[in-house]
Amino acid sequence: QVQLVESGGGLVQPGGSLRLSCAASGFTFSNFAMSWYRRAPGKERDLVAFISRFGATTNYADSVKGRFTISRDNHKNTVYLQMNSLKVEDTAVYYCYAKFSTVRLYEYWGQGTQVTVSS
Repeated sequence: QVQLVESGGGLVQPGGSLRLSCAASGFTFSNFAMSWYRRAPGKERDLVAFISRFGATTNYADSVKGRFTISRDNHKNTVYLQMNSLKVEDTAVYYCYAKFSTVRLYEYWGQGTQVTVSS
């Protein structure tokens, strides 16, 4: 069955770094554009970063530009989010999202991983 499994979250001090991973299975990973979303406490789930099927295109929320980097390895069926210079306001549950649209829409969500930035 389809699975997106995030890992790499945790507690980090402001200014620190974390690398999130999302391992995909059960579908043809290279057909799907991948994104990272996050939901901070009491807020809506927001797009953090996007990467196209083969990595040619990436986009970032303004709040993370220059600090976060999204990448993917289609041989390992994994998408990554490198997060540097973390701020307290980056605290959220981070979700992996896969999307493939042709005649119909295929979309999948991971279960989320908690990132807490605190001193």
